[in-house]
Amino acid sequence: MNKAITDGVLLMPPAFANGLDVWSSGDGTPGSDTYENATNAAFVPADQDFGGSLELQKTNNTTSLRYMGETPIFPGCYLRVTARVKAISGSLPAVRIAAYAARGNGQPVSGVTTVGGYVTLTTYGSVVQVSAIIGTGNRNGVDMVWGPDAVYGHFGLDLTGPNGGIVRIDDIVIEDITSVFLRDMIPYVDVRDYGAVGDGVTDDSDAFDAASAAANGRTILVPAGTFRLNKDVAFEELAKFEGTISMPTDKILLLRKCFDLPTYIEAFGDEELAFKKAFQALLNSSDHESLDFGGRRVAVTSPIDMQAAVPNRTTFATRRIIRNGQLEAQGENWETSVAYSKATYSASNSRKLTNVLNIANIEVGSLVEANGVGREIYVRSKNVGAQEIELNAPLYDAEGTQTFKFSRFKYLLDFSGFTKFSKFIISDIEFQCNGKSSGVMLAPAGPVFEFQDCFISRPLNRGVTSIGGGCQGMLIDRCQFLSNEESLEVSDRVSIALNVNSNDVKLRECRATKFRHFAIMAGQNHLISGNHFFQGDGVANGFRTAGLVLKDNFTSTVISGNYIDNCFVEWTNEEDPTPAFNEGFSFSSLSITDNVFLSGDVAPWFSYFVVKPHGTGHFLNGVTVSGNRFRSINGTIDRAERVDTSFSDLDHSRNREVYFDGNSYHNVTEQAHNPLIVEHTQNNNAKTWTIGTNKQLPFDGYCMFVDSVSLSGDLRNSASVKQFEMPVAKGRIGSTEEEFSLEWSTEMRGQIRATVRMDK
Repeated sequence: MNKAITDGVLLMPPAFANGLDVWSSGDGTPGSDTYENATNAAFVPADQDFGGSLELQKTNNTTSLRYMGETPIFPGCYLRVTARVKAISGSLPAVRIAAYAARGNGQPVSGVTTVGGYVTLTTYGSVVQVSAIIGTGNRNGVDMVWGPDAVYGHFGLDLTGPNGGIVRIDDIVIEDITSVFLRDMIPYVDVRDYGAVGDGVTDDSDAFDAASAAANGRTILVPAGTFRLNKDVAFEELAKFEGTISMPTDKILLLRKCFDLPTYIEAFGDEELAFKKAFQALLNSSDHESLDFGGRRVAVTSPIDMQAAVPNRTTFATRRIIRNGQLEAQGENWETSVAYSKATYSASNSRKLTNVLNIANIEVGSLVEANGVGREIYVRSKNVGAQEIELNAPLYDAEGTQTFKFSRFKYLLDFSGFTKFSKFIISDIEFQCNGKSSGVMLAPAGPVFEFQDCFISRPLNRGVTSIGGGCQGMLIDRCQFLSNEESLEVSDRVSIALNVNSNDVKLRECRATKFRHFAIMAGQNHLISGNHFFQGDGVANGFRTAGLVLKDNFTSTVISGNYIDNCFVEWTNEEDPTPAFNEGFSFSSLSITDNVFLSGDVAPWFSYFVVKPHGTGHFLNGVTVSGNRFRSINGTIDRAERVDTSFSDLDHSRNREVYFDGNSYHNVTEQAHNPLIVEHTQNNNAKTWTIGTNKQLPFDGYCMFVDSVSLSGDLRNSASVKQFEMPVAKGRIGSTEEEFSLEWSTEMRGQIRATVRMDK
């Protein structure tokens, strides 16, 4: 780059032949003495070495020569000042390039170097050349580093040493040699040219801002070194990092035109720190909606507190995405923190533990375990002063005081420090937990967190954990949950792929392998479709765990088109602090349709759909089970559905609106239907026929009603005379109330076909 060519800037001072009135014997500033008519200076029009030259006698300890014109200094532009000198007579002095560094107002720039190295003249008539390079940036080879405050200079030379000698000086040359320092000045702006030091201590924020402002479409170059930025810095153009950045946690580096993780890794030199700073910028800028990993793997050595990475925000509710890469747990900083404490629980304050001892040592996000505590109960928040813990859900039978266990798992990404975090998407990210860590912990509140096309591989304890309402409306699509416990028998597994506390979750087209549970879901109005989850092992007559657990008895959920493999759907009310049924909907509003259910080598009592009531008086209301394929291989099972009576049975007299039909059964002994069609042949004459349902009503329910009876053969009396009449039908006959009766006007025999129901 040549300033005289590219910017029309005149750098060269005039020749001495044009007069000495612009050449100062002082510092070159306006008003300083000139060599015009000076007794110790004269222009020599013809010199055998120089042509026209200035002949100057040294009369002072330092005899100065300065061009009084204001030679501009530009960031990124480097000037070389050259002088050719020879001794004529008298004492032999030394010569050096010298200058005056001026601010815009003409005042000197303090603390900068204004002289170059000197050369001593040793013989008469021998030409000696001296030069020095001047610029704003601290580069190798720059003799005078003037920094960003210098606007122009007065350039020339000094004679030092003994007085009395006479020298001749050729016309002084000032030239732009920026190209020596910059590989290509057109595409790059170097932050050093704007005063950046890069020593890891000096605050280079202003220099970075100045470089960004001057870039104007060019790439900003951050050369080798460590550049400390104590302020927020935003680059408006592309950036290239050869050196690294250090910043306080609360300061933001925003790379507007190269906002991706690989560039942040170049900037900070540490993958984990780079991810935190990029996430901080993502939440503090409206310029970008996503952070792209660029396919990079980030080694994570300890849990990432996502809120601590963005200390200026405790809530966030604008759509943002992290995509396209891998987070991998490494090192040993993943040990579960465990605390024990006595606390009191009351069903009247169902989401609180009170009088909590040792509360300071209990971490928010801890799993709570004790007698009467359901699955996936977490510490949502705590009040140390009041000794109270807020729970994500009620407990079903923990009234009173007891010792609770609090286990805080460690997650690759932990959002629990936010009070509310909404509209966030994680897409095409693999969480490689390596059996060391868990995957993602959600914030206590905030709707529509979304996972798309992600892998959560080998989590130690949990894949995705919700400790409150951060799962409201959550979308989980096309994700893989790969267990760390595939080699274990089912009964030994403890890890859970995900849990839900709030409503409206869409869990679609995912795959999960051999967890203890795939999904434990409280809340209502969930859509669960197209998933494949399997949880078997090689044990003959083996134990199986639930794949899906629905924890609200009024669930209003659809489970459709899934492949439910060696596990089952469990429907319970274990988050009910007063589980005895009084009024309401009870176990209501569930549709299980068009799923593939498969099991192998399971115990005969295994079932694919299990209702587990806590408390008495519960019943089914508005339940549809249709279009499913129930198949057992390597052995038969008793039935596809059952009630787990560990705590209580259903009140079968109150079931209503249950549709259980259109399913196919393979190696299932008792095949349930409701309505159920029963065929019966009465070979002996009887006035009352008692007919069984052969345990084919769902959940071993009562035969509540006979909807219809039709003759499928002759109806004859004891005289073998054909009869034409309808019987009186009654349900709930027998000790188990699974039979029904038909009463005739006289003793009859014959064949009938009846439709009966186990609901109202």
